[in-house]
Parts: sequence; C-alpha cells; structure tokens
Amino acid sequence: MEAPPGPQEPSLYTVKALLVLDSLGQRLLAKYYDSTFPTAKEQSAFERSIFMQSQRAGGEVASMQGLTVVYRSSGDLCFYVVGGGQENELMLLSVLTCLLDALGHLLQKEVEKRWLLDNMEGTFLVVDEIVDRGVILESDPQQVVQRLSLRVRAPILLHGLPLSCLLPAPSSPSLPPRSPSQHPTASSSLTTCQAARSRRTQGTATNKQH
Repeated sequence: MEAPPGPQEPSLYTVKALLVLDSLGQRLLAKYYDSTFPTAKEQSAFERSIFMQSQRAGGEVASMQGLTVVYRSSGDLCFYVVGGGQENELMLLSVLTCLLDALGHLLQKEVEKRWLLDNMEGTFLVVDEIVDRGVILESDPQQVVQRLSLRVRAPILLHGLPLSCLLPAPSSPSLPPRSPSQHPTASSSLTTCQAARSRRTQGTATNKQH
C-alpha cells in the first residue's frame, strides 16, 4: 500500500506568472515563468478567466484553476501575481505591492494604462528587478529603484524625461561629495536632465498656447 503524498518541498520558484491587464481584460504585459500554460492560446484563456473571476470576486486573493492568484487594481489597470495552489499568499502579495510601489515611485502618481504603454521598457526593467525566472529577488520598492539607478544607462523615457533623471543618484558614502564641475559624468547627466526638462516645459507651454 502506497503512502499518501507528503507536503510539497518549498521551492525558490515561487511565481508562475506576472500579468498586467487593462480594464477590458486585454493583456498589456505578461511574463510566464514555467510551463503551466505553455501556448499562447492557453495563456490567453487563463488571462480571460482570471480577469472575469477577479471582477466578480473582489478582494485581493483568490484560488483560480488550482492556483493562488493575488491581484489589485490601479487606475484603469489590473495587476496579477500567480503562484502554485499551496503558495504563500503573503509572499505573492509582497511581489504585487513592490511592483506597484516601485512603478508609483517612478511615475509619482497612480499607474495608468497610457503611461504603461509609453514606458513599457522601463516597466519590464522594474519587473525583472523583482522576479527572475519565477524566483523573488526583491520585495522592497526602494531597493528596486536604487538598483535601477545603478543599471540604467540608456535614455528610457518616463513621462517625458529620461529614467535616469527620475532615479536617485547612487550613493558613495566612502567618498567625499563632488561638485558637478569636478565630476564630468555627473555634470553631463545634470545638463542632459535640465535640457530634457526644459524641452518638456516648452512643449507644454506651446500646447497650451494652441
């Protein structure tokens, strides 16, 4: 006689999927980290299903198709983090909260569909700092923003400004502070950010005149 199966061994691969859908249930961002839904057709059907169920259920946590799903709305967007049926809900919620707080910090207001579509590359960078291949890397939004400040070099735009202009400068406590004139890179970055802000202000003023 076979012994009943014991409890599942804990795994580092906590997250099965991370999704962002709009108010109609259409996919804006999706990252699947295992083979639970291997085809685009299965993924699309799953997304429709959890959107419909989350709209009816309310709350933030649900069991759907044998999986644990945590979700939250922000403006006209719905964010979902999916884990196994026995996964710790608090861990999944920590991922969801970190994602929303990190994006909100960069945007400095509620995350909305228009901003997400205009800044998809920056959004993927945030997601990749939080989860990698299903493993939770970080749940502190401040740490995520700090890591992005060390990684970002290309001019990824967030509401009209390069992402590097919105991120805090990396701290170097062991070195004395330098003025922009003593630090060519800092001076160049400062000039770039000032020019970007100036162009954005001029563009806004022109639009108002018209």
